[in-house]
Amino acid sequence: MKKTLLFSLIGMAAVTGTVLTQYKPLGRKPKALESPHLVNGKFRNLLDTPMRFSSDDMISMTRDYVNVNSRRKPSEPLPVVPIDFTEKLGSSFTRVYWLGHSALLVQMDGKTMLVDPMFGRSPSPLPFAKNERFSEDLPFELDDLPDIDVVLLTHDHYDHLDYASIQAIEDRVATFIVPLGVGSHLKRWGIGAERIVERDWGDSYTFGSWTFVCTPARHFSGRSLTDRNATLWASWVVIGETDRLFFSGDGGYGPHFKEIGDAYGPFDFAALECGQYDERWPDVHMQPHETAQAFHDVRADKVLPIHWGAFTLSFHDWFDPAEQMVTLLPKDDVLTPVIGERITLDGRNDTKTWWREIEDTNKR
Repeated sequence: MKKTLLFSLIGMAAVTGTVLTQYKPLGRKPKALESPHLVNGKFRNLLDTPMRFSSDDMISMTRDYVNVNSRRKPSEPLPVVPIDFTEKLGSSFTRVYWLGHSALLVQMDGKTMLVDPMFGRSPSPLPFAKNERFSEDLPFELDDLPDIDVVLLTHDHYDHLDYASIQAIEDRVATFIVPLGVGSHLKRWGIGAERIVERDWGDSYTFGSWTFVCTPARHFSGRSLTDRNATLWASWVVIGETDRLFFSGDGGYGPHFKEIGDAYGPFDFAALECGQYDERWPDVHMQPHETAQAFHDVRADKVLPIHWGAFTLSFHDWFDPAEQMVTLLPKDDVLTPVIGERITLDGRNDTKTWWREIEDTNKR
């Protein structure tokens, strides 16, 4: 009887494993990569980056999860400003649209780029996941998106790389520029290798008048139980004809920000991770004061806080990232648009505190 039960469990595990490997949203683990940052098939950070929780951490996180903070989600759907794609693109100035969380649409030098285009309802491969987007709608219909010259990805986590989103836009994308190994997921989803550019830290790629430089981040990767750190995570420098942009991706603070600023700065614009932080995982997500320091390190003129405003992935108040940034940095340096609102890199932006109209931040 015991043997029968054991064999049944083994059989169920084998079937489950087979099903999961065939489940497309998981992507595919890459093979035969070569990189100085790859050790025994796993990418590693430039700095030691612990990924372990103590028993006290586990107890405190369980307590925080059970004692639900009602301000982890907004009390009403977040506002959205529709994007007018009929407006002539031109090349006279750079336009940036924050699409919630870390997703961005950039129009610069007559070309269009999407950064970490996660448009799904929930950052999970499971269709029944309940961690739903804070806004009911996107600032556009996916069918209305213009042709996309470049999709730029920072890493393969579900809140940055979404299978359904890639499927919805891939027919209108010319080139996908991704960290080393991430192309394996895209190929699994039917995107031809000729449209995928993979780069390691320190590598660059020229696309027309744009230069992309893959720069370090301090994070991790993985989409399943078997592919932790099998693909690279990165930040990106994008050098255009008139503007220089920096996208931090996810990650903890480190000396790489100053090194990037010294090598490629100053930047006209930086999108820096500020959200989903916690003192219990300081090495893989920056605390707000570290985001402020990273802004100074990269020598940017303006900063857009990202990695907030879409999903609950931590225990802080949903609006805390934006509130912290307008407190820690000069108001004129911080860009806090409503989702879909246009940012121009010509000095005509106002820092708004729109989240205060939804939540009374004085009750913090």
